[in-house]
Parts: sequence; structure tokens; C-alpha cells
Amino acid sequence: MRNARDRLLLATAELLESGAAVSTRAVCDRAGVQAPTLYHHFGNKQGLIDAVANHGFTQFTAVESSGDPLDDLREGWDRHVRFGLEHPSFYGLLYGRAEPGKPCAVTAPAHAALRERFTAAAARGLLKVPAADAAEQLFAANIGITLTLISQPEPDFGLSARVREAALAGVLHTPSTEASTTRASAALTLRALVDDDPGDLTPGERGLLGELLERLAR
Repeated sequence: MRNARDRLLLATAELLESGAAVSTRAVCDRAGVQAPTLYHHFGNKQGLIDAVANHGFTQFTAVESSGDPLDDLREGWDRHVRFGLEHPSFYGLLYGRAEPGKPCAVTAPAHAALRERFTAAAARGLLKVPAADAAEQLFAANIGITLTLISQPEPDFGLSARVREAALAGVLHTPSTEASTTRASAALTLRALVDDDPGDLTPGERGLLGELLERLAR
């Protein structure tokens, strides 16, 4: 039998998925516990909802690297879309509560993982723009298409694939196009390699080199 904490998480998830109101009383009745038990484990109702969202998001972001950054980026995009369509209430909870100037702490790990994927791509000379910029662009496009598909009566996965490839083409030299070695692409590649292995550079030297490479990458 599940413990009280797990029952509370499950009850909240079920209410969210059903579209029912998530009140403290409804959650506790469904989980078979009293309100003090909820407060003991999660502090308050919002703490419980955040824990449920974080649990769902952790399942969604658990993707191992294949060794090919482009394949990983495509798989990550498709997994993101599938998660949103399979869990629209979770997804709305994660991305539908944007507050001005306040990044979402729950989705931050996914953003960090995406930057790591692009840093790996930069080390192979595939990146057109800095890894942080590439992550911002792809993340925004991925969220946008997922919300669009959720709102469609019949999700258009072809649209998702087209938007995905357009977003990737905007930040990467894909294998289907010849990656010309420009000053900017060389600077981005060197920046990624130095970040991964700084060698004997001092922190000051790394900072100066990073600033120079960033200027060259523009």
C-alpha cells in the first residue's frame, strides 16, 4: 500500500488530469488522509502541486545521450511534445503560469540539459550561434508548438516536425548542409572546447579568452 505522501501525489495528479478543482479537501478526501498530513509533507497546497509538477517533469526529462547531439535534440523535442499531449494538465501547470521576470524553477533543469546538448554540438563545429542563444530559441519553439498541438482537435505531428527542423536549421549546421568554417563558427567551437577542457588556463585567462571568442562569434 502506498504511503500518505505517495497517495497525496497520486490524488493530485488524478485531479489535475481530470480537470477537476484541486482543493485541499478534494485532494485529502481522494488520498484518504487529513489536511495536517498534507501540510506535514508539502507545507501547503501549492507545495503539493509543485511537487506533482516536478515529478512529472522529471519523468519527461530523463533522456540519455546517444552520442549524436543532433539525434538527441530531435528526440528531446519529440519527447517534449509527446509529454505535453499525454499530460496537458501537467504541461499547462508547468508552462501556463508564466510570471514576468521570474523563470520557472521546475523547468530549469530541462533548459540546462538543452544548453549541454548545444555545447556538445558546438564542440563538433555544428553551432551557428552561442549555445545559450540556441537553447533559448529551441526551447521557445518547442513550447509554442506543444501548446499549439494541445489546442488542436487532431494534433498535427507533421507541423511539429517542420517547426522542429526549421528551429534546428536556424541554430545548427545540419549534416545535410556543408558547415563552412567561418570565423564565427570556429570561435563557437573553440569556446565549447575550452569550456569542456580549460587546460592550464587561469580563471582570468579563461574569462579574457571567453570574452574575445564571444565577440568573434558575433
